[in-house]
Amino acid sequence: MDPGPGSFVYLKEIGVDYRDIDLLVLSHIHLDHTADVNTLIEACTDGGRRKDLYLFCPRSALEGEDRVVLPYLRRRLKDVGLLREGVTAECKDLKVSVIMRHTHHGAETYGLSFNDRVVYMTCGRYEERMLEEYPDNPELLIVNTTFYKKREGIDHLSVEEIKEFLKVKRPKRTVITHFSMEMHEKDPRRVAEDLSQELGLEVIPAEDGMVLDLN
Repeated sequence: MDPGPGSFVYLKEIGVDYRDIDLLVLSHIHLDHTADVNTLIEACTDGGRRKDLYLFCPRSALEGEDRVVLPYLRRRLKDVGLLREGVTAECKDLKVSVIMRHTHHGAETYGLSFNDRVVYMTCGRYEERMLEEYPDNPELLIVNTTFYKKREGIDHLSVEEIKEFLKVKRPKRTVITHFSMEMHEKDPRRVAEDLSQELGLEVIPAEDGMVLDLN
C-alpha cells in the first residue's frame, strides 16, 4: 500500500521476498506515496519473468503527464484495477473497495477498505461527508494524520480533526501515521496515548517494522 521512498529497501531489510507480493495499491500519485512503485513492479515481477502481479490505482497514476507508473512496466502486470468511487477491485482473496474520493491538492485520491476489515484513510482535507461515507466501528483504521493543529489551505488531516472523526466512528483500533515534523516534535506516542485516554479507544502510532495481528 502506497510504496513511498525507501519501500524497496525496507522490505528487503525485514526479509520480504518481492516475488511473494501479489498486489500493489496506490491511493494517489504524490511522490511520498509512489516513489518506489516502479522499482517494486520490477522486483515483484522478477524482471518481467513473473506474470501475476496486480496493481490497483487511480487512472491518473497510469495516464497523463503526471503519471507515475512507467508504461513499459505496466505491461508486466497481470491486471490493473482502476480506482474510482463505487468501485471494488479483487485480487485473489482480497477485496479492495473505494470508500470515497478525498480533496487533496487536485490529485485523484481515494480512501479504501480491505475486505471490510481494514480501513485506510489517505491524505486529504477534512470533510463532514467523511462521517457519512466511512464505516462505523472498523476493525482497524489506518489514518494519515500529518499535523497536530489544523492548517488552513493545506489538504492534510490533523489530530484535532481526527479526534472528532474517532468520536463518531469509534474504530476498534486506530493507527496514526504520515507524520510531519510538528507531529514528531509532539511525539506520536504521546499523541496516541492522549487520544486513547480521552476517547476510550485504542490508538497507536505507526512504527517502522510494525506488525499487527487482526485475528
